Amino acid sequence: MARKVPLQKVRNIGIMAHIDAGKTTVSERILYYTGRSHKIGEVHDGAATMDWMVQEQERGITITSAATSCMWKDHMISIIDTPGHVDFTMEVERALRVLDGAIALYCAVGGVQPQSETVWHQSERYEVPKIAFVNKMDRIGADFFSVVEGIQKMLGANAVPVVIPIGASDEFKGIIDLITMKALIFKDETQGAEWDETDIPADLLETAKKWRNNLVEKCAEQDEEMLEKFFEEGDLSEKEIWAILRKATCSRQVVPMFCGSAFKNKGVQQLLDAVIKILPAPNEIPPIICTKNPDNQRKVDDNEVFSALAFKIMSDKHMGKLTYLRLYSGTLEAGTTIWNSTQQKKQRIGRLLRMHSNRQEALDVAVAGDIVAVAGLTETKTGDTLCTQENEIHLEAMEFPAPVISISIKPESNADNEKLGEALHRLADEDPTFTVSFDQETSETIISGMGELHLEIIVDRLKREFGVAAAVGRPEVAYRETATCAADGSYKHSKQSGGRGQYGHVVMTVEPRNPGDGFEFVNAVTGGRIPQEYIPSVEKGVIQALERGPFAGYPVVDMKVTLTDGSYHDVDSSDFAFQIAGRQGFKELFMKGNPELLEPIMSLEITTPDEYMGAVNGTVCQRRGRIESMDERGGMKIVKGMVPLSEMFGYSNTLRSLTQGRASFSMTFEHYEAVPFSIAEEVVEKRRKEGKIK
Repeated sequence: MARKVPLQKVRNIGIMAHIDAGKTTVSERILYYTGRSHKIGEVHDGAATMDWMVQEQERGITITSAATSCMWKDHMISIIDTPGHVDFTMEVERALRVLDGAIALYCAVGGVQPQSETVWHQSERYEVPKIAFVNKMDRIGADFFSVVEGIQKMLGANAVPVVIPIGASDEFKGIIDLITMKALIFKDETQGAEWDETDIPADLLETAKKWRNNLVEKCAEQDEEMLEKFFEEGDLSEKEIWAILRKATCSRQVVPMFCGSAFKNKGVQQLLDAVIKILPAPNEIPPIICTKNPDNQRKVDDNEVFSALAFKIMSDKHMGKLTYLRLYSGTLEAGTTIWNSTQQKKQRIGRLLRMHSNRQEALDVAVAGDIVAVAGLTETKTGDTLCTQENEIHLEAMEFPAPVISISIKPESNADNEKLGEALHRLADEDPTFTVSFDQETSETIISGMGELHLEIIVDRLKREFGVAAAVGRPEVAYRETATCAADGSYKHSKQSGGRGQYGHVVMTVEPRNPGDGFEFVNAVTGGRIPQEYIPSVEKGVIQALERGPFAGYPVVDMKVTLTDGSYHDVDSSDFAFQIAGRQGFKELFMKGNPELLEPIMSLEITTPDEYMGAVNGTVCQRRGRIESMDERGGMKIVKGMVPLSEMFGYSNTLRSLTQGRASFSMTFEHYEAVPFSIAEEVVEKRRKEGKIK
């Protein structure tokens, strides 16, 4: 099949940033200037193309990553606009896994904010090349060079300005292109969409020369031949600078920096030029490696054997389940049968679609480098590899954080019971950080997610999309349990009730491991004291006990269990008997190991005006938080600290009323920590009254 766009002229990029940095506004301007949309949709009007969900339009935030594609100067650019809110970090994770490059967006006032750091580290994990765009240069307090310094210091990146601003806040009127050494003055009568190219203003000439020299020097450092030329001639040509910037960006040695104001239409076209000149084409990324056999590699090429990664599932009311794929090699035709190597199942491709936000364009064939949606893959989940059965490959999947908050949910009428189960199943299919479980003790359905907003959106979607009215309980923190010291002992399960009885006897040692080390089961039985076929049964029983800890009914983490001895009965021993022995034996020994409750600790950052600093610090301390640093950024005070999630419910209302709505905060899950004994006792007692533990 003949390609419409050569692979060399394809770019798959994402836009990533902290909440409110302007990602969706930049996306809207890109769509407008590339001719993909004929009207600019504004986030504050709820009219942004990429924010298509009702919940996004009402709140003015991005919740789900939306994909689209557009043409710019004969290049096809596929764009994924990602959320900035920490509750939806999973959307960023899966987008970055399949992208070849990214635009890291920063607010000219806020600089490097908490979620900016999180998404940066996510992109580094997947080795994604980046260019940076400092947005909102028209805002009061905008400081481009402060953001450059922040990226260098806080992210350890080699940030290199390619343009510098002319003025800031109300005085922002253009940029200086350090490669051509020309000033681009944006025209007010075209709302900044057009510009005049002129000589650099005299008062900025020395500054421009200084930053031009910095750019050339940073480029020369990347290439020995160019470094020699730089020492001899003191400069490099435009062509040489662009070539080195591209090479150094693709190898993640340099992060080129641009600036502008997307809302005022300034600097977006220059950013688009940088995307096609600097960021890599799909065939310029390293070959795709099979995780089970590193020698099995695929190049991004139409003539290679087919392979693709399913990175997102979406429910569509007309099409049913849509699976988003990134094609790494080969081609894919509608109606063909492919192999899901993760599930080891055959799957048939239904319709093949190119997405433009929530609108669809039918395709007959998808080619290497494409990002498309497919209908019909009922058995495929997020992270699954699709390929041919004869040439099986397993691509690196994605890792998602465990949920930290839970609520109980029940339908308001019996008629909604079945609908609720089906709707929750579909939502859990879409979102790997959203889980559903059933509490046998209380007969409650428990849904878990990454934060209050995450679960609020889920409940809202249940009502609007699936027509299920549901009552929800209070938010619950996802506590964990562990032991603090080792304990050893034995447990004998012996039951006689006429006929064949039950007998299983185990001797075990239970001991804590370091945080994050997980569960380990060691078989140290010698001499056949327990037959080999019953050892897995003991382990299975222990794993059952870990799921619902004996201390407070929460999952048990970071434990080592060593099975040292035991005994069996020729007739009465069975798989079931040794499962019970393992489960009950673990429970008894765990309670002897001085158990403690662990709670999620959040990294907190509050931005507040100076006059509210004392009161804000007081709210952190009242919530068992500890303040770790206080800084200043853009005329506002920045308070950073650690605080237990259990103390932060409803904090946004407290902060809003305390500071007349002028302060804001963000939280990111950091780690688990032991709960103070008095609070642990309260939690255990509450669980006992609710019938969740005995």
